[in-house]
Amino acid sequence: MAKVATPTLPKTLKEKIFETFDYLHQNPELSWGEIETTKYVTQILKDAGCHQVVTFDDCTGVIGDIGDFSGNRPIIAIRADMDALHQEVNGKMQANHSCGHDAHMTMVLGVLWSIQHNEQLKKQIGIRFIFQPAEEVGAGALKLVEKGIVDDVDYLYGIHLRPIQEMAAGYASPAIVHGATRSIEFKINGDDAHGARPHLTQNAVEIGAYIMNALHSLYFDPNIPHSAKVTRFLAGGKNTNIIPGKASLAIDMRAQTNELMDAMHTTVLDIIKNAKEIYQTNIEITNDYGIVAAESSEGAQEFAAKAIENVLGSKKLTPPVITPGGDDFHFYKVNKPHLKATMIGLGCDLAPGLHHPYMHFEIDSLLNGIGIFNEILNLHGLQD
Repeated sequence: MAKVATPTLPKTLKEKIFETFDYLHQNPELSWGEIETTKYVTQILKDAGCHQVVTFDDCTGVIGDIGDFSGNRPIIAIRADMDALHQEVNGKMQANHSCGHDAHMTMVLGVLWSIQHNEQLKKQIGIRFIFQPAEEVGAGALKLVEKGIVDDVDYLYGIHLRPIQEMAAGYASPAIVHGATRSIEFKINGDDAHGARPHLTQNAVEIGAYIMNALHSLYFDPNIPHSAKVTRFLAGGKNTNIIPGKASLAIDMRAQTNELMDAMHTTVLDIIKNAKEIYQTNIEITNDYGIVAAESSEGAQEFAAKAIENVLGSKKLTPPVITPGGDDFHFYKVNKPHLKATMIGLGCDLAPGLHHPYMHFEIDSLLNGIGIFNEILNLHGLQD
């Protein structure tokens, strides 16, 4: 495959960007545990001249402000997620950056370094750099929303590497239309019984099977992508002559719209309640959490599309990516409707796929992402 053209940056800055990515990639930290990453980014924000750098007493993450925050200029925020996944790599369970968050942080830092001496731009707009924890558990964005970090923001942009099945290196999309996701975890808390005496208990395997079959009988609008399935079912032990009374299950749900997810969620909770009543067994929901679907924000998408055209060329601009995957980035917009927000999809020949333990991508694509972000800021500056 021919190497795609990338935006021109000073050699020393390119080296700094690649060195930063290598450091972040080699030092992954799990959700809510991004302690050293927060320290590392905080120091960079201070060294680069951010006039305000804010960390938090009760969670990881950091924000940095540069430019005009007098209230007379638009405030543009750029967000990067920080956490890694926990998965098996080379036979060992460990933190691993297989979703691209190391790349996302690197690109946002690259933007900071690119503009830190651009005094004209800093007079035209305020720029907030958001480094958010705990995206992988769907909770970090909500935590920062509660802290008010986007209350005064006008436009919010994020970026996410896209797998090669969606987009090749050198291409970019002005929006990723994520679907809503939800997980329900629960336990069946009954008693074991001898295999010869099934009348003395309720078989947790049969209760779980009832719930699974009920999920398969759900029908919603077929024109809207959706699914609900059991993704964990743990019951029984080594002895086959024991009827298990206990089990641990998890249900994963996906829907392309928030409205459909609400309907699915209500129905699945009813199924679990019905199982509890039919089998007269205690069923305890231990976790019930989710991520909202993307909400449209045409203003931000227009800026992103124009920036992609200016940096990569009009032929490299792709339509919005529609995916059943999720990202808690969309909590910002849903909880703060005044925001104009979009997440950019960046082609980078990512393979074999997101969350694969040996995920890799074309590292020069980081420069494309930085160039697009820089152009978005320039376009906002020209609007002043």
